[in-house]
Amino acid sequence: MSNRADRTPNIWRKQYALPAEHGSWIWWLGPLFIGLAAGGHPDLDAVLLFLAVLFAFLLRQPSTIIVKAISGRRPKADLVPALFWIIGYGLIAGLAVWALIASGHPQVVLLAIPGVPVFAWHLWLVSRRAERGQMGIELVGAGVLALAAPAGYWVAGGMSERVPWILWLLTWLQTAASIVFVYLRLDQRKLEATPLPRDRWRQGGRTLIYHAFNLVASLGLAILGWAPWLVPVAFTLMLADALEGVTHPPVGAKPAAIGFRQLGASALFMIVMTLGYRLKV
Repeated sequence: MSNRADRTPNIWRKQYALPAEHGSWIWWLGPLFIGLAAGGHPDLDAVLLFLAVLFAFLLRQPSTIIVKAISGRRPKADLVPALFWIIGYGLIAGLAVWALIASGHPQVVLLAIPGVPVFAWHLWLVSRRAERGQMGIELVGAGVLALAAPAGYWVAGGMSERVPWILWLLTWLQTAASIVFVYLRLDQRKLEATPLPRDRWRQGGRTLIYHAFNLVASLGLAILGWAPWLVPVAFTLMLADALEGVTHPPVGAKPAAIGFRQLGASALFMIVMTLGYRLKV
């Protein structure tokens, strides 16, 4: 009897409810807060939007577990707790979306549409045991999560037709560059010794191109008056961080240390961008 009880899954275990990738949280939190700051007047609807995006984001973990259980990668016993969390998250997200529509923000719901095929793509990769190391879907998924920026802008009372899409583009560009950078750092950690300077620059070329492009694009927007001047400052900081990472490979570092370092850089970007749009400087 006790052995059977031991095999019964505990629905409250965090593996059923929370994603293991801690760094992915900033992919939607950053755009959301930047969008709210740019909108200028966040209120209770901002809380509803936060809840809708949060619980829609959390749906990924139990959904992934269900696909793994069906495809034989996890025990069938995991189906029940995963389904429990899917229903719970879905109900809360659905109620938050309904409240947003009732408050006069139906356009926010449309932003969720691109996420459906991307989510289906992810689950298909999971079913084929091919979800790891897929930079392509991560870059596309970052673009979907960056839609939290225009959503936040609209909910916070923003009226411009141009600004929400500039916010989306800027936050997507930054997340894409950070993803490429993290992949570089994870490759660097596997090296047996610190490479020669010319090899470091060669290996980090793609990362530096992404960050340099972002800086040039943001600088152009600031010159045109379409973005605050703190926006190119934020991208300058990210380029400086990438330069430091390329020239100082984390040979032998733990993946968690690399992840937390990038999380700190992304948080700094979010703070500077938020200040720029909030203070209009």
